[in-house]
Amino acid sequence: MRYDFTSHMERHGKDSIAVDGLGTGFAPEPPKEGFDVIPMWVADMNFPTVPTVTDAIIERAKHPAFGYFSPTDEYYDSIIRWQETRNGVTGLAPEHIGYENGVLGGVVATLNSFAAPGDKVLLHSPTYIGFTKSLENNGLSIVHSPLKIDEDGVWRMDFEDMEAKLAQNDIHAAVFCSPHNPCGRVWERWEIERAMELYRKYDCVVVSDEIWSDLILPSHRHVPTQSISDDARCRTVALYAPSKTFNLAGLVGSYHVIYDKSLRDRVTSRSSKCHYNGMNVLSMHALVGAYRPEGYEWVDELTQVLGANVDWACDYIAEHFDGVSVQKPQGTYMLFVDCSEWCAANGRDIDWVERACWRVGVAVQDGRMFHGPCHLRMNLALPLDRVQEAFGRMDRYVFNA
Repeated sequence: MRYDFTSHMERHGKDSIAVDGLGTGFAPEPPKEGFDVIPMWVADMNFPTVPTVTDAIIERAKHPAFGYFSPTDEYYDSIIRWQETRNGVTGLAPEHIGYENGVLGGVVATLNSFAAPGDKVLLHSPTYIGFTKSLENNGLSIVHSPLKIDEDGVWRMDFEDMEAKLAQNDIHAAVFCSPHNPCGRVWERWEIERAMELYRKYDCVVVSDEIWSDLILPSHRHVPTQSISDDARCRTVALYAPSKTFNLAGLVGSYHVIYDKSLRDRVTSRSSKCHYNGMNVLSMHALVGAYRPEGYEWVDELTQVLGANVDWACDYIAEHFDGVSVQKPQGTYMLFVDCSEWCAANGRDIDWVERACWRVGVAVQDGRMFHGPCHLRMNLALPLDRVQEAFGRMDRYVFNA
């Protein structure tokens, strides 16, 4: 491979919650003496970003003025070209693209444009904790439609349950996660068509979080929600960012795509009310650097690496951890691991499992925050030998101790 996905990047002292935030808030506890930290909880990557990102930031930083600015034509052209090349998007123009400090800010701005405190919003569960916190902080009421695992071990939407929840609760807003976090489902076109038909039937504004859409594992393909139909194009606010793809979350910077002018006017008006939703000039240059030709090649290599990590980890779980199960993700770099049978058979609970992992430096995340009752959420965006070391420790010290 041309790019580096094998080196162990030192992140201590480099502004990384993943390694320096242990023992605070809802972070894992630090390991006991003799074990280093293998960060598998925060959803950022332990790989260096594509060099064109740092090149672009450094080049801009050489100019010693950082005053007020407007997004450049190159910024918009980079997004349009990326969406067309990666996702087959056509007809995207600069006026359809708007800045967001973060995807969650775009979610909240959209929902607050159409809903009042106490109104109900449909989400699928398991549910990303960021959705839970941001909606509840804004006084919105979440109605969950649980995903189901089919006979082939694939997470699926329960369309009958979705319709019942929409009808019974008079719901007119929904958050749709594509690909799904934390389950890693890359929805097929027919699935999105059925979901969007229900949202059309019950007149729902749809917020489609597509921040993971670049991280699609081999043999799968992302279908943009807005591409499903003319109606989907007009009722959907799609949210994207280079942050997951290129490990840029600390720079802050996302964008929305809204085709319908009335919808766009309401969302941009709402997001402007705080007077804080403004782009950082270095963030703009980072996006342009990421979306250069080298970035396309880098992401293609990255998804191959992530696919190999996912295959190895899922095979290891199946072969070594009796009573532990996982549905192989089709996108993202996260595993959502079900420990229910193991805990029942061994007289343990998920608290015990987590702490046993943390004691030996395997910093996994509590899946209960994502509505997984006995689950772990695990980040596999590490060099493969670090993934193998983590699972070896879980084998020796946790599940087969």
